[in-house]
Amino acid sequence: MFRRRLDRAVRAVIRNPKPGPLSYGPLPPYPAMLATVSLCLVLVVATTLLHYEVLSQLSSALPRVAIASRLKLVVVVLSAFAAHATQIALYALGIWAGIRFFGAGDLSGSGGSGILACLYFSGETYTSLGFGDVVPTGALRLLAGVETLNGLLLIGWSASYTYIAMERFWEDGAGARRAGAGAAVRK
Repeated sequence: MFRRRLDRAVRAVIRNPKPGPLSYGPLPPYPAMLATVSLCLVLVVATTLLHYEVLSQLSSALPRVAIASRLKLVVVVLSAFAAHATQIALYALGIWAGIRFFGAGDLSGSGGSGILACLYFSGETYTSLGFGDVVPTGALRLLAGVETLNGLLLIGWSASYTYIAMERFWEDGAGARRAGAGAAVRK
């Protein structure tokens, strides 16, 4: 008796699903999801390699540059900021391409789905700010989640690199000042 009622209830739900409060609608079509997964992989690899190259170039170039230690730290921070801005722009282009060429969804909310709206959404997603005034639909939801995770990792990488650079350059600056003071005392 109970089994029969359960079977009828399951069949009724399968035939006529009613969206509940936690329903996000139907799954995106297979080609759009496949294109979005591919786009996610390309963007994660591209942004990670870009970040690696920026930090690698800083590591090799800054010790040889004859500027004050404090200015070296400013160069580190500005370079990390430029790298993050470029990565946000790459994700914005990926979101825009997903909307225009792959049919992977849209951005609902104010601003439409133009390149500036994609850039705004990418900036708030990459930094995990998430105002919620622009929301992705369809397969773009996956790209938004991947961008958030990637942004958190890359921002953390920049923070740890900046800390290491501060330790290295502040010690170099303090050592040079101490050596200069010691030489003045010895004379």
